[in-house]
Amino acid sequence: MPSLRNGKRTSKSPSVSVENITRWGIWLFVMGREYFLDYDQFPWFRDARVKEIQNVRLVRKSYLRWPQLDVDLELESLSNPGNYPLIYK
Repeated sequence: MPSLRNGKRTSKSPSVSVENITRWGIWLFVMGREYFLDYDQFPWFRDARVKEIQNVRLVRKSYLRWPQLDVDLELESLSNPGNYPLIYK
């Protein structure tokens, strides 16, 4: 006999996760796609704490937000970096 109502969710939405943090950069898994953010192109993460990097949110399925680091990144800029040639120096 099927349940009459759904139970409570036991896990958070896996829409974004930090898969690995290396000395060269960060590996992210976002909505089924993997991205590598190297520290040369994304220097805001180089000296960040692990806890700060892991505190990432997907906002409106269009950009990533790291509130403790005050960093926002459009997913489009990660998917098509050639369309966004400006790099922070």
